[in-house]
Amino acid sequence: MASHIVGYPRMGPKRELKFALESFWDGKSSAEDLQKVATDLRCSIWKQMAAAGIKYIPSNTFSFYDQVLDATAMLGAVPERYNYSGGEIGFDIYFSMARGNASVPAMEMTKWFDTNYHFIVPELGPHTKFSYSSHKAVSEYKEAKALGIETVPVLIGPVTYLLLSKPARGVEKSFSPLSLLGSILPVYKEVIAELKEAGASWIQFDEPTLVKDLESYQIEAFTKAYSELESSLSGLDVLIETYFADVPAETYKTITALKSVSGFGFDLVRGTKTIDLIKTAGFPAGKYLFAGVVDGRNIWANDLASSLTTLQALEATVGKDKLVVSTSCSLMHTAVDLVNETKLDSEIKSWLAFAAQKVVEVNALAKALAGQKDEAIFSANAVAQSSRKSSPRVTNEEVQKAAAALKGSDHRRATNVSARLDAQQKKLNLPILPTTTIGSFPQTMDLRRVRREYKAKKISEEEYVKAITEEISKVVKLQEELDIDVLVHGEPERNDMVEYFGEQLSGFAFTVNGWVQSYGSRCVKPPIIYGDVSRPKAMTVFWSKLAQSMTARPMKGMLTGPVTILNWSFVRNDQPRFETCYQIALAIKKEVEDLEAAGIQVIQIDEAALREGLPLRKSEEAFYLEWAVHSFRITNCGVQDTTQIHTHMCYSNFNDIIHSIIDMDADVITIENSRSDEKLLSVFREGVKYGAGIGPGVYDIHSPRIPSTEEIADRINKMLAVLETNILWVNPDCGLKTRKYAEVKPALTSMVAAAKLLRTQLASAK
Repeated sequence: MASHIVGYPRMGPKRELKFALESFWDGKSSAEDLQKVATDLRCSIWKQMAAAGIKYIPSNTFSFYDQVLDATAMLGAVPERYNYSGGEIGFDIYFSMARGNASVPAMEMTKWFDTNYHFIVPELGPHTKFSYSSHKAVSEYKEAKALGIETVPVLIGPVTYLLLSKPARGVEKSFSPLSLLGSILPVYKEVIAELKEAGASWIQFDEPTLVKDLESYQIEAFTKAYSELESSLSGLDVLIETYFADVPAETYKTITALKSVSGFGFDLVRGTKTIDLIKTAGFPAGKYLFAGVVDGRNIWANDLASSLTTLQALEATVGKDKLVVSTSCSLMHTAVDLVNETKLDSEIKSWLAFAAQKVVEVNALAKALAGQKDEAIFSANAVAQSSRKSSPRVTNEEVQKAAAALKGSDHRRATNVSARLDAQQKKLNLPILPTTTIGSFPQTMDLRRVRREYKAKKISEEEYVKAITEEISKVVKLQEELDIDVLVHGEPERNDMVEYFGEQLSGFAFTVNGWVQSYGSRCVKPPIIYGDVSRPKAMTVFWSKLAQSMTARPMKGMLTGPVTILNWSFVRNDQPRFETCYQIALAIKKEVEDLEAAGIQVIQIDEAALREGLPLRKSEEAFYLEWAVHSFRITNCGVQDTTQIHTHMCYSNFNDIIHSIIDMDADVITIENSRSDEKLLSVFREGVKYGAGIGPGVYDIHSPRIPSTEEIADRINKMLAVLETNILWVNPDCGLKTRKYAEVKPALTSMVAAAKLLRTQLASAK
């Protein structure tokens, strides 16, 4: 029985690629140094999978930024502003598209489906020229082959690539990138030809858009694409891989009829309805089913006995020699290896499986199906499953009762937002176009060292508090010098906006090396929610109160909202996600009320990941938005009218959920805008009325590029064309922790200057 891995984490067990990328970007190492680190990581991964007995090992899943940008490079689809003149695309053009450079901004970045991973959005138009401009897929296949390891080269499928694209700047918004299908297929044919010549026997096309609600013409595009590629694919086995949800019935019928395709990969963890489809609609004779029964998006050990039962039932439909055991999606969404977690509680550790362990699970299931069941592995797994179900540390009856009592109320503030804003303005006395930042300031090496030494007990609590206090004082002073209106304390005590809160809430566990890539070199270490959640004591009050004592200006209390904590954690899978979210909301509610009692007048409850969690199927959206928005309202429903509640959202498409954002009933929302070509503003141009305060981001913080005062003023003017002056705030797109002070100071100087310039112009126009 065969086994398959959809994809694997790229960063390395100790984030080797992250540090190599940042060293290269900072000019401290060469392109050759970066390539060597990448080669070593790739080869190590292939050898690990081969040693574990995996038959279908993926290649070309490694990336220096993201796999969609890799496809853009392969197709030579470089926007004109980067002055690409043809030939093999090197790091200069590649990273300019991803990060921008001194003269041009980066391309838009958005979330990869409903994950916390990001991708660079392709920009296409009717005149986009395509050419085979990156031979990475072939090079990596040959690299593995030189090690004696046969791999399955993985390409982003042509239809998914186009459906994830957007019209380039200056192109009519009505332009459909899908109309370019005939233009990109010749490049795919060239890649396929080279892979065949190199000896590849399988090719995997990732087509995750197949799980979405597609129009009939979009579904037909898959038939057109793979029919056009049929002759090129002759002699190869072809796998179409889907993930993140079940495949709709009509789509399933279309793709399983494709003649050029040998196998189909389905996510059977988040797409359980697909199992029913396979049984009721049937599965094409002679084709392979790559059954994704091992969860690629969470870190819980697989219930091997249950998965084996599922596989045996599928075997009866598909046939013994045509069933391949697989992961539900790429393992890049999980941490790398549980072996590196030497400090994790032993009981909780027994409940987990990271990427390396999931590879073993896949192979154990494949061997069991083939009649070679490893009784020791299955027995240990059964003990761990039983332990988790019966452990008293998972359940807190008091928390469950409090969450159950939430039913029957929508937890809205008693006064409407217009009246609240009036009351807040009387107290805060802010100018029009008030300026603020999103929360974090640069995380310097010294700051990271202090936190690291405190955790390792190398410095005392007194020394730690002194160092953090000095950093907060520096940040407050800088903001006052810049003349920012509503200040933040810079979050120097926090390594991560979710991890910080999880460490202080019950029901959470933490790893040392459980890093997961978010974008580029940015990695996060998601907490593990294993049990019921509560707040034993105040989490942020000490630092917020200290920061407020340093200034007469309003100081924001900074919290992470319940939906974001949920979506950016590895969440328990033994109860519905909304139940866990309500528990987190009650914990944050207590913190909000303690901040208010401590004299904090502005409290920001970030919901950066609310849109990210939106289900991929429209039929499931309303229920999610109902409990997600309700969870946010729970956190602040009890505060006074004069306490101003902010929230923040970033790097997603918000236009389709704008009414739910309004329903959150926040006083002020700051929201990413600049990197996505200000498409957020289009929703207001189309007539949506927004009465609360709103701060669409005026510059992109994920690029080192420093905007000018004129550029920011131009952005603000575009906002004023569709938003009322008295509700508009001026702020960056997101927090500043990933930037350097040499970038932050001039950028914020431009931002404040632009706000003042517009205030003067507005005053003189009266």
